[in-house]
Amino acid sequence: MRILIAGNMGYVGPAVVRQLRGKWPQAEIIGLDSGYFAHCLTAAERLPESELDAQMFGDVRDGPPMSLEGFDAVVQLAAVSNDPMGDAYSAATKAINQDSSLALARLAAAAGVRNFVFASSCSVYGVADGPARTEQDPLNPITAYARSKIGTEEGLAEFDGDMTITCLRFATACGMSDRLRLDLVLNDFVACALSTGRITVLSDGSPWRPLIDTADMARAIEWAVVRPASAGGRYLAVNVGRDEANYQVSQLANTVAEALPGTEVSINHDAPADSRSYRVDFGLYKRLAPDHQPQVTLRQSIDELIAGLQAMEFADADFRTSQMMRLKVLERHRQSGRLNDELRWQGTAGSRAAA
Repeated sequence: MRILIAGNMGYVGPAVVRQLRGKWPQAEIIGLDSGYFAHCLTAAERLPESELDAQMFGDVRDGPPMSLEGFDAVVQLAAVSNDPMGDAYSAATKAINQDSSLALARLAAAAGVRNFVFASSCSVYGVADGPARTEQDPLNPITAYARSKIGTEEGLAEFDGDMTITCLRFATACGMSDRLRLDLVLNDFVACALSTGRITVLSDGSPWRPLIDTADMARAIEWAVVRPASAGGRYLAVNVGRDEANYQVSQLANTVAEALPGTEVSINHDAPADSRSYRVDFGLYKRLAPDHQPQVTLRQSIDELIAGLQAMEFADADFRTSQMMRLKVLERHRQSGRLNDELRWQGTAGSRAAA
């Protein structure tokens, strides 16, 4: 088996590499990444890419630097990966997240790749009052990031041919990683509790968020890499998570505080209603992938974050300016001249960074 993982050097990529290598020890697994966040290692015992057969560096907008002939699966993780980055770099977000994903899928289809896996997001539901959203409910993408995800899904749905396409609409990511992000709600709360002993919830705590640990995201990708068209259709967009992991923000804050006794939780009960609230129905994924259901509990994710951060001797109360905030990394690349406004590497500094 031959597998290409585009965007493997981000937050989720290390878990995906580990999962696929554990499942298929003899597979040829190749990574392709621009290297924006290659230096953002956190508590890694060894370089995650050491489990790959090869690591290639390049901009996904330029396509893979080799033919996809002979590959069995392509996993597309490469993306400008959250709302703040999408807002700051909206044109690059569309070009990287949507246009390059569709171009990569076209190359894969032409080369006879059997399975194409796209990391989508439950953010495509946008503002969603009422019952938990299913795949049949209307979409309401309200950010550049969410629009790029649904734009890719819509483009992939139009593909003809034999390639099996799976769009995994992931719940909000959380958990420890060899390239940890702290710009995610649960991870942020754990970092606040460890560094200041206090979690401040700016909303009234009532908004809903579905969560999924990076290890469970990797488990879903393993399923999609070999998913037969008979399990959901040649093209499938599916919510990935579990129904029990829809949490209110106040519940997340209080669970972190329980794991770190002495943590103070401050909730702004007078805050206006936060429209960024949605619950998601994961019943279809449970029916289609019974052997790849999420296994990591909320408390396990929290405990692993605590252990990982403590192993790093983390105590940075100003962590929101650190390299664990992905927008800050891009801003520093831009300020140094390493990246231009289109998020492309520049000159010799860029050549060195991508070498």
